[in-house]
Amino acid sequence: FQGPATGIVVERERMDKFGRPFLGATVKPKLGLSGKNYGRVVYEGLRGGLDFLKDDENINSQPFMRWKERFLYSMEAVNRSIASTGEVKGHYMNITAATMEEMYERAEFGKQIGTVIVMIDLVIGYTAIQTMAVWARKNDMILHLHRAGNSTYSRQKIHGMNFRVICKWMRMAGVDHIHAGTVVGKLEGDPLMIKGFYNTLLEPYLDINLPQGIFFQQDWASLRKVAPV
Repeated sequence: FQGPATGIVVERERMDKFGRPFLGATVKPKLGLSGKNYGRVVYEGLRGGLDFLKDDENINSQPFMRWKERFLYSMEAVNRSIASTGEVKGHYMNITAATMEEMYERAEFGKQIGTVIVMIDLVIGYTAIQTMAVWARKNDMILHLHRAGNSTYSRQKIHGMNFRVICKWMRMAGVDHIHAGTVVGKLEGDPLMIKGFYNTLLEPYLDINLPQGIFFQQDWASLRKVAPV
């Protein structure tokens, strides 16, 4: 396993952001905006101080806003915000699609217009995730994973599997970011369990910690860290 395509250290160097967390947000409303209005929201958010804005997991290529239109307006917003603030900014462009060929096409187009980061959804499957991680590493691209669909594995307590297992898999598969939950607000979870998710993504070596749900030791060796979002 190659591990994360970029890793936290290299991402901070590319973004020139040190000594603080990255600050990001998701465009809302998630559905219904035209490409131009979507780009306006992206610009206002980045100009207002965000490091990143992101497509929602539901934003793909609907009739009211096709993917190429969204990419172009979003990158225009990113470039304008960089020019006005003097900081490096980014927008997570959702390249999730029905086939690998379509995903490659969207990723390559994003690269051509200058994006530093692309986004995929967990529901594309593990082979596709690992394939896009290989592409991201070859193309110097940060890869964000939205955990859309994880509740089908992890919500039920009596079957399925804990989200921590997905965190392990995704670190091995090679994503740079993953939604790992929080102790307040949306994606809320048990504080100790959430800390276990974060440690799984960030620590070079995991020791047994039963309150955090970590039942086995794990030496990550040279695999890079994943940024919990």
